[in-house]
Amino acid sequence: MIMIFGIPGPLLFGQLLLGLINGAFYAMLSMGLAIIFGMLNIINFAHGALFMMGAFASWMLLQYAGIGYFPSLILAPLIIGVFGVILERTIISRLYHLDHLYGLLLTFGLALVIQGLFRNYYGSSGLPYRIPDVLQGATDVGFMFLPNYRAWVVVAAVVVCVATWAIIEKTPLGATLRAATENAPLVQAFGVNVPRVITLTYGGGVALAAFAGVLAAPIYSVNPNMGDNFINTVFAVVVIGGMGSIMGSIVTGFALGVIEGLTKVFYPQASATVVFLVMVIVLLTLPHGLFGRRA
Repeated sequence: MIMIFGIPGPLLFGQLLLGLINGAFYAMLSMGLAIIFGMLNIINFAHGALFMMGAFASWMLLQYAGIGYFPSLILAPLIIGVFGVILERTIISRLYHLDHLYGLLLTFGLALVIQGLFRNYYGSSGLPYRIPDVLQGATDVGFMFLPNYRAWVVVAAVVVCVATWAIIEKTPLGATLRAATENAPLVQAFGVNVPRVITLTYGGGVALAAFAGVLAAPIYSVNPNMGDNFINTVFAVVVIGGMGSIMGSIVTGFALGVIEGLTKVFYPQASATVVFLVMVIVLLTLPHGLFGRRA
């Protein structure tokens, strides 16, 4: 058996893989939060509930409409994204000129309402979602057996994260989004419908959370509380990466997932707190985060 630093190789690599998987979800969820905060200035505490809704949407599409996993990767984010658009137009838009605390309290209340409705109807025990046939099984990579679905999750997360960053930072559409949030009156003078841009931005951030929920459905049981397992860590990721920094969210999400996985191998007692310890260290040395801009 291969030993690395006195640790069996399969155990070490297995925890690294779990860390990458958690990091993939941290990155996608924190990226959606960064988009919503960086462009709308709203601390969206309902993000975990929207992540859960994405998983439930994929389960419902399969259960009630016979629509499988891969179509759900497109349909579920679209459905939840539309829900996010309605949410923004009817409720969230009233908070843009208020203190951050109002947005946090409102979205926290929304999260409780959404979770309560799903818990009341589906219970809390969890619903299984089968891994699609083409992604079942594992591949022998020499030093370990790599589960195909988990490898797919990491690859899909990287592709979506990089594509989203490229759209926002490197395209005319992304430039319009950034300009609309930094100087809305000027952009409006050029004929851009700023309220529509802001609404679509919120819907896009929500759709990213729902996409992560679809990826998570076959790994975790689909239940109303599944977002709670991620949301606290995801907020720490956003703070460490820099509030509103998309690249910071991506890099920090994957990095903290790996750090958390390695901590479970070398010092398991600290695995639940290592992310928050890193957050404290970063805030003491770089209050604006690793990739954030100075105030």
